[in-house]
Amino acid sequence: MSRISFHSINHVMVLRVLGWLLLIESAFMVLPLLTSLYYEELAPSIAFGISTAATLVTGCLMTLGFKPFSQNATMRKREGLLLTTSIWIIFSIFGMLPYMLTGMSLTDSFFETISGFTTTGASVIDVDSTYRGILMWRALTQWIGGLGIILFTLAVLPMLNYKGGIALFNAEMTGITHERLRPRVSQTAKDLWMVYVVLTVLMVAMLAYPMGWFDAVCCSLTTVSTGGFSTRSEGFMYWHSTYIYAVVVLFMFLGGINFAMIYNVVRGKFKRLLNSDVFKWYSFIAFGVAVIVMVTHKTTDAGNSLYKRFIYSLYDTVSALSSTGATLVNNGERGDFLLTLLMLLMFFGGMAGSTSGGAKLDRLIVMLKNMKNELYRVLHPNAVTAVRIDGKSMSHLITSKIIAFLSIYVLVMLVVAIILSFMGMGLTESVFTSLSAISSVGITADNISFAALDDVAKWLLSFEMLVGRLELFTVLVIFTRSFWIKD
Repeated sequence: MSRISFHSINHVMVLRVLGWLLLIESAFMVLPLLTSLYYEELAPSIAFGISTAATLVTGCLMTLGFKPFSQNATMRKREGLLLTTSIWIIFSIFGMLPYMLTGMSLTDSFFETISGFTTTGASVIDVDSTYRGILMWRALTQWIGGLGIILFTLAVLPMLNYKGGIALFNAEMTGITHERLRPRVSQTAKDLWMVYVVLTVLMVAMLAYPMGWFDAVCCSLTTVSTGGFSTRSEGFMYWHSTYIYAVVVLFMFLGGINFAMIYNVVRGKFKRLLNSDVFKWYSFIAFGVAVIVMVTHKTTDAGNSLYKRFIYSLYDTVSALSSTGATLVNNGERGDFLLTLLMLLMFFGGMAGSTSGGAKLDRLIVMLKNMKNELYRVLHPNAVTAVRIDGKSMSHLITSKIIAFLSIYVLVMLVVAIILSFMGMGLTESVFTSLSAISSVGITADNISFAALDDVAKWLLSFEMLVGRLELFTVLVIFTRSFWIKD
């Protein structure tokens, strides 16, 4: 008879890798520490000094204190799933220390941190009166979480290539299938992060002059990661620059593309991108919906210029589609039609393998093609049909998994929405807020503020952000009995 047993998990290996990851997080904390020192901010300098030291010491203790025997130094699928979920929580626990040490509550600190790492962008702080060191840390959390904490670790710790790197890679990467650019997982991670870093540097260079270096760095970190945190309460509207809006649109759009495809384009393999069914859908939806928004909603700030109106419309459309959540128009001014349209974009998000959230366009395409096949079979029951993406046939197992994913995705969203409505939030607002959290968008309907939400609602949304970022199965499987049953 099967029994629940923690011995089925190589917990020593998991704890040791967690220690390595905390060492990496402590290294990232040095940048906001230096930022606080540069701007002579005493409180955040002390906060980041303590946080960096606490994270570093804990990481060292875990790394040195847990040394598995060689025969146990392997990481299987169970360990990969548990480690992936654990590290996002552990990173958030240590990452919230600077917020708490500068005066924020436990709930708000965790909410802000998990919102950053999951690139949701839902904020509970007043950025106009916040220290620059804190603003830098907010931006860094989104940039780290954009491609993924585990993926970065695989890039800098090649030893994991031999100890379950594939399990970790598959547990964190989004999408239907997980493409590796190179035979070694660590090299694939390096290639993807190289693209990520180059895009970030390019955006900083394009925004440094009109925005200033500090704002350009922070906003580039959060835009390429499609996170949406800003250094100003008005977001990019603070600068009133069509040029800045156009640059942001470009990099939000790129952030929603599969980074493996961008890497292939850099290597001169343009056909891979141009022949991609998903990229064609992504581009068509982005520009098609932007035209609809431009025709049905005239943005006052854009004036009568057709170019400006199109940039404004494209900005809001790509922002929703890529799950960045950096809007130029208040959702309360859109009307029900446009709000519903943008909610659909938020639901499906960008391409798999990108930094965007949502259920991913890849799954939408498979679902629609599968529906078409099933309708055809009503008239031709003996026909043999297959769902094809980019000329490749999807197995029935993958199609079934996609249908299950979308079903659970909707179920989780609705359950959270029902709980929020029970707590006093309106129906439209509760559904929109729940969708925003699970799709990593981070905006609310009308003028609802995340800061004004009840603490219970913030913890609930924090869990939903994590579940949405890790695409359901990685997190939810841990709560099943079969995960803990000893083989």
